[in-house]
Amino acid sequence: PNRECKTPSVTTASGALVSRSSFCPGELIFEDNFDTLDLERWQHEKTLGGGGNGEFQFYLNDRQNSFVEDGIFYIRPTMLTDDEDFLRSGTLDVNGGSPYDHCTNPAWNGCVRIGTPDFLLNPVKSARVRTVNSFNFKYGKLEIRAKVPTGDWLWPALWMMPKLDQYGTWPRSGEIDLMETRGNLNYRYVNGTHLGVENLFSTLHFGPEPWYNAYETSTAHKYTAPGEGFNNDFHRYQLEWTPEYMKFSIDDEQFLLVDGNFWERGNFVDRAPGAPNPWVSGGKMAPFDAEFHIIMNLAIGAAGGYFPDEPVAVNDPPKPWKNGSPTAIKEFWEAKDEWLPTWKLDEDNGKGASLQVDYVWVWAL
Repeated sequence: PNRECKTPSVTTASGALVSRSSFCPGELIFEDNFDTLDLERWQHEKTLGGGGNGEFQFYLNDRQNSFVEDGIFYIRPTMLTDDEDFLRSGTLDVNGGSPYDHCTNPAWNGCVRIGTPDFLLNPVKSARVRTVNSFNFKYGKLEIRAKVPTGDWLWPALWMMPKLDQYGTWPRSGEIDLMETRGNLNYRYVNGTHLGVENLFSTLHFGPEPWYNAYETSTAHKYTAPGEGFNNDFHRYQLEWTPEYMKFSIDDEQFLLVDGNFWERGNFVDRAPGAPNPWVSGGKMAPFDAEFHIIMNLAIGAAGGYFPDEPVAVNDPPKPWKNGSPTAIKEFWEAKDEWLPTWKLDEDNGKGASLQVDYVWVWAL
């Protein structure tokens, strides 16, 4: 039964694990402390597609890559195979028979790939989990306590995507990136700004077309002191999402505040002349006035530009592929003797290279 509150919460939620339609302000409406890995709650993606960014990993449901130990959820990268010939000539078909084994994203050749000497199969396995079936919410406070991985070309993300694409396909219905970083220890812009584990950011993506995505108006970076790195400890990544604003914080320290009116914020009248405003039917926070679900993943590499090339940025050892290269996976794999040791997979069960999550909590506003 719904509890009586003086003023009901503006928060809404839906999904298989949501039993009520209204909440009281301040109520904890989603809680996972990872005493176990609850597959009812977290659906694994299963795809080779590379997330639309030309990433190099194969996402699957495998306890080598996603597991719980001592109250911590780990997403750990592992090698697909020791057999290099398989990468160059094998077939990966991830179409499974049972509902829980279906390929979750066929885009970008996500369900079947055939290796060739130039176009290698995805050489690294990892995991991406989401609550799209179990829990979606609109407005509330989200807190994820997590520790980011250490290792070159690792791309951890804690983020949210819309349940229903209320305003159309990406980025019309928005994307909320709570936390992204890069696992590199020695990766910098030429001006010295750290691009790896000492630089972490939150971002909102929105726009009337993929090429008119005004994320740069709604992103902020947080830097650690040199040598300290977000990879050295757990931090609390926080979002306060209201009908008036979105506030991003780390360990209770605010570093990004976005206050809505996204058509004006993106200056789309000038930037996208003639493009229709997809949010005319929405409110001040549209497209961020609909329910979103939680996603946690560890990607590896990307040919799409997330890891800037030389001479703009320099890594030690040098980045082995160029953005936009059709053979980026091959170039990445051929340099494995340089990047694989930075992951230290043989130390402490590869935990250092893993995205580690202590808990995920959501409160009603």
